[in-house]
Amino acid sequence: MDHPLHLRCPHCEAMNRLPAARLGEAPNCGRCGQPLLEGRPVELGDADFDAAVGAHPLPVLVDFWAPWCGPCRAMAPAFEQAGRALAGRALLVKVNSDDNPQLAARFGIRSIPTLVRLERGQETDRHSGAIPAQSIQQFARAAG
Repeated sequence: MDHPLHLRCPHCEAMNRLPAARLGEAPNCGRCGQPLLEGRPVELGDADFDAAVGAHPLPVLVDFWAPWCGPCRAMAPAFEQAGRALAGRALLVKVNSDDNPQLAARFGIRSIPTLVRLERGQETDRHSGAIPAQSIQQFARAAG
């Protein structure tokens, strides 16, 4: 089963329905033809997480965060920067742990921000606490 994701185009704001399996193919917007991801983290939740990352061919780095968390907000620009640097080499995902309690519980998230590195859906590493963009990039590329 290939669960579709709904991604907003950063260029024209059109909503695009995209099979989760195509996330690693540098998909373009159906309306304007511009790249949908451009190295930007994808927001996922309880309903679409497994379909998007379960068998993803690239390493997946998941940022578990919450809007009220100061260190999470402080790390957000670094996570965005790392996403641009890792475009096409890793998929960066943001999961709001307050809005997605099933995922937070499944991954045993006890503090935020927590970064979890996945390979083909299996956790290979994790780090709790805010880190700079360069450290996020190294964490994403590290062998599990």
